[in-house]
Amino acid sequence: MLVIPAIDLSQGQVVRLARGDMKKKTVYSDDPVATARRWADAGAQLLHVVDLDGAVSGKLANLDAVAEIIAAIDVPVELGGGLRTLDDVREVLDIGVRYAIMGTAALRMRTRSELEAALVQFGDRIIVGIDARNGKVAFEGWTEGSDIDAVHLSQQMELLGVQRLICTDIATDGMLTGPNLAAMRQFCQAVDIPIVASGGVSSVQDVKALRELAPLGLLGCIVGRALYTGDLALPEAIAAAQ
Repeated sequence: MLVIPAIDLSQGQVVRLARGDMKKKTVYSDDPVATARRWADAGAQLLHVVDLDGAVSGKLANLDAVAEIIAAIDVPVELGGGLRTLDDVREVLDIGVRYAIMGTAALRMRTRSELEAALVQFGDRIIVGIDARNGKVAFEGWTEGSDIDAVHLSQQMELLGVQRLICTDIATDGMLTGPNLAAMRQFCQAVDIPIVASGGVSSVQDVKALRELAPLGLLGCIVGRALYTGDLALPEAIAAAQ
């Protein structure tokens, strides 16, 4: 199972939010490149980078910082936040992003065609992010709720041809309270494509608990705040995942 460090960008800084609330933002670094090198040197096999400003506005806002990260390290980068159109996806893949994560565009029916076009052109380089609050999907950087069932949506995405999902439990994200294991089990049991869990990982024990879902299709987990606070060391987390 992969342990994937998160680098959340806002106004060119590395930050972490509590439950996705932009008003509850903690700045951990003014140097995204140094942060990326830190996780690369600690053994990361993949970095999860999010343009938080782009997620809220719908337009890429931290692309320069992303490009600098990619140029500085050999570890592949997956990027989400603000990728609403095929052109957005093409732009980030052209600068070296390995995987483009589509969320809002994939989930809203009026923009579903953009996801379909991206899947045709880029195949498994497209990941869909499903962010859920109490089992229901949230949009626009988690600022809008919906009545869409998150697990049902994961099944729709599989039928559409998506080959990997990132499933985030908003209630636990950034809270250091442990992952929502029941929700992640539901996702894994609902589809036959790999799932990456996000939200709440705060200890080696949490990593080990998620590892138990690997036979059901859990590919990895994203870890954010716990790495920045020192509650979890990346080498220890990687060892626990293996």
